[in-house]
Amino acid sequence: MIRAAILGATGYTARELLGLLLRHPDVEVTTLTTRQETRPHVAEVHPTLRDRLDLTLENLTPKKIAQRADCVFGCLPHAASAAVISELLDAGCRVIDFSADYRLNDPHVYAQWYEVEHPDPERMSRTVYGLPELYRESIRGAPLVANPGCYPTAAILALAPLLKSGAIAPQGIIIDAKSGITGAGRPPKSHLHFPEANENLTPYNVGRHRHTPEIDQVLSTWANVDTNVIFTPHLIPMDRGELVTAYGDTAGDQSTESLLGELNEFYADEPFVRVVEHLPGTKDVAHTNFCDITARRVGNKAVLVSSIDNLIKGASGAAVQNFNLMYDFPETTALL
Repeated sequence: MIRAAILGATGYTARELLGLLLRHPDVEVTTLTTRQETRPHVAEVHPTLRDRLDLTLENLTPKKIAQRADCVFGCLPHAASAAVISELLDAGCRVIDFSADYRLNDPHVYAQWYEVEHPDPERMSRTVYGLPELYRESIRGAPLVANPGCYPTAAILALAPLLKSGAIAPQGIIIDAKSGITGAGRPPKSHLHFPEANENLTPYNVGRHRHTPEIDQVLSTWANVDTNVIFTPHLIPMDRGELVTAYGDTAGDQSTESLLGELNEFYADEPFVRVVEHLPGTKDVAHTNFCDITARRVGNKAVLVSSIDNLIKGASGAAVQNFNLMYDFPETTALL
C-alpha cells in the first residue's frame, strides 16, 4: 500500500481527490493537513466523507509529513507550495503538485505572471508536466509531477495534435473558455456569492490570466515554434464543468472529417480522451476523468470544442492518473 498525504485538504479538489483515493485498492490515506491551528475532523470539512475516513486535519511540518507518507498530493496555493514541496522531495517523498509552482519552466516568466520570486527555481525546468496523454513516459517513475491547470488541460488536448501535424497554424489561436464556480476555489469571494454569480455569465482576467503562459509553453513545444494564444476565461453559473472552444487558421486543405481523423489517430489508445462527432457538453463528462473533443472546419478556421469536469480531469482525476503512472499501477485504477 502506498501511504498518501494531502496538503491543504480543505478545498474542493482535495475533496474530490479523497473520494478517488478511498476507492483505490493500493492507497492508504494517512495524513491530511491544514495551515489552520485547529484540528477539524475530515467529516466536518467534507461532510460527504463522513464514516468513510477517520482523520483530522493537522498543521504539520514537512518532516512530520514525510514520516507518514510515501506520496504527497499538494493542494496548497501558488507560491506557498514550492517551499514545502522542496523539503518533502529532499526527505524522499514523491509529490504531485496541484499548484502552478512547477508548471512553468522559466522562473522569470513565473515571477512576471505570479508576482513573486520562485522559492525553488532550479527544479522548475526539470519537473514533468502531468498531462499523461502527451508526457506519459516522462511521468512514469518521476519524483515530482506538476498537475496541469484545468483550462490548459482542455485547451492543450484539443490543440496539440493539430499543431504537431501542421493542420492548424501556430499563430492567431483564440481560446474561449467557460468554467463552473468551483474553478475559483472554496474560499468565499464577493463575486462568487449566489446573488452575484447566479444567472450571470462573466469574463475575467482578460489578457492576463495566469494559465496563458502555461498553455503557450506546452503548445509551443508541440508546434515547434512559439505560439501566442489569446485566452479569455468566463465564469459560468454552475457548480462544475468546463467547455473550451478554440479557433485556429487551417494550414492546408483541411476538412471537418480530416481534422476529426487526425484527432482520432492521435488519441486512438487513450483511455480518457473521446473524440466525438457531436458537439460535446459539460454534462457528458461530469464527475468523470474524460475529455470529449470534436472539430469543425468553418471557413478557413478550425473550430475545436473540448469539455472536461474541471474538478476531475482538470484536477483530481488527472492527479490520480499521474499517481498510477508514477507507481506503475493500471492507469485507469479508481477512475473508471
